[in-house]
Amino acid sequence: MTPPTKEEIFAIVWRACDTFRGAVDPSEYKNYILVTLFIKYLSDLARDRRAEYMKKYKGDETRVERAMAKERFVLPKESSFENLHQQRSEPNIGELMNIALEKLEDENKGKLDKVFRMIDFNSEANLGETKERNRRLKNLLEDFANPKLDLRPSVLGGDRRDIIGDVYEYLIGQFAANAGKKGGEFYTPPEVSTLLARLLDPQPGMLICDPACGSGSLLIRVATEIGRTHPDRLNDYSLFGQESNGSTWALCRMNMFLHGMDSARIEWCDTLNSPKLIENDTLKKFHIVVANPPFSLDKWGQEVWSSESGDLFKRHLRGIPPKSKADYAFILHMIDTALEGEGRIGVIVPHGVLFRGGSEGKIRRRLIEENLLEAVIGLPANLFFGTGIPAAIVLFNKAKSTEDVLFIDASREYDDGKNQNRLRPEDIEKITATYRTFETIEKYSYRATRSEIEEENDFNLNIPRYVDTFEEEEEINIAAVQQEIDTIESQLAETRAKMAGYLKELNLLPKGKKK
Repeated sequence: MTPPTKEEIFAIVWRACDTFRGAVDPSEYKNYILVTLFIKYLSDLARDRRAEYMKKYKGDETRVERAMAKERFVLPKESSFENLHQQRSEPNIGELMNIALEKLEDENKGKLDKVFRMIDFNSEANLGETKERNRRLKNLLEDFANPKLDLRPSVLGGDRRDIIGDVYEYLIGQFAANAGKKGGEFYTPPEVSTLLARLLDPQPGMLICDPACGSGSLLIRVATEIGRTHPDRLNDYSLFGQESNGSTWALCRMNMFLHGMDSARIEWCDTLNSPKLIENDTLKKFHIVVANPPFSLDKWGQEVWSSESGDLFKRHLRGIPPKSKADYAFILHMIDTALEGEGRIGVIVPHGVLFRGGSEGKIRRRLIEENLLEAVIGLPANLFFGTGIPAAIVLFNKAKSTEDVLFIDASREYDDGKNQNRLRPEDIEKITATYRTFETIEKYSYRATRSEIEEENDFNLNIPRYVDTFEEEEEINIAAVQQEIDTIESQLAETRAKMAGYLKELNLLPKGKKK
């Protein structure tokens, strides 16, 4: 059998979504599609491994079962995709799928504990009444039973992990694009993730954290950057993440497994009020902290930070962000979780973070005075799912070698897509190269001194204050323009006279016009 191409697999799994389109919101049905894909992946992997052990142990079932019990995942018979597909016409198929997930979780507590608790295949609210629900689930199982969707390593050939990870990422991206405003809550566009990864330049052995990790795409992209630059140390890193939404946290856990990043520690918690990445009763520290947190999150827990005792982890000491905007709360958390003297931080923010006053202005001033701010990069509008507003990347560095700050205006260079703009490879390369050289480029970047920021701009970081992108209009030669107008009018009069002559010859002049 010819191995399926990545594009064929993409088409099959995306077609499976037809079962839900129009009846279930994409932000909801993504969970059913992605969990089913995960089950299919585990089942196909187990089929291959069992076949290998049967050959190795010459059909000795006892030894085969003993070996299978030591695999990455233990797959109970009731939880296999094959078993669910055989029962697809059962009147209680939704309940059977829930039982299968529960058994799978119980057999893999160390890895899958609570991962499937947020999804209910028997939900009337999400999947409709019994008849409709059964029809949808039957169609879903039949779509995933397509022979072309055979995810066994022996069929795919090469590195199956890359393919299945790419399929999962493709689906998450498609769901984000179709989920409206909710899409931006769990996914960062891959081009932006790649840009952040290149800017932060992660090295082997580093601890990498995303405190608002969503489905994990940004965290994975930063990790894989190490493999791109150091192929001999492909998996030499440690990943950490925190996510407050339970179903999104579950997606992130599965995403890590499908990319072979089993050791990633992803916590389900509220980063700003009850973080779980704790070490020795304080916030755990990392070499790289990266995030695309929700823009201007309201009701984030300011009352706790501003109480008499303040934040338990002292993140409030540089100032307390406003109740209606959590942007600086995330920034302060990220800075406090970066290792002293070496930690680097990359965060995506709305432009208001650069110039808003009040408590945000005071915090911004503190960060600049402490010489933590390294670069501000303006991005094109309409890059992110769910919002058309332009955003910026702000880089902080606890090991700065200069007091200067680099400003880059990359807002005008992008691929103008039909529904969403995208950064092109050359755009990413230009931004990264400019950041590396840290130099002023006319109408693109500006290396600002501390005094320019403090004294001339009063700690305002609005990019147009530093990068002049104004294009002077070409000076108009009034005399030449008038001469051109006179020439055109003369030619027009001549043409009209000729036309009148032709009409007279044909006796077609209007009444009253004959001469």
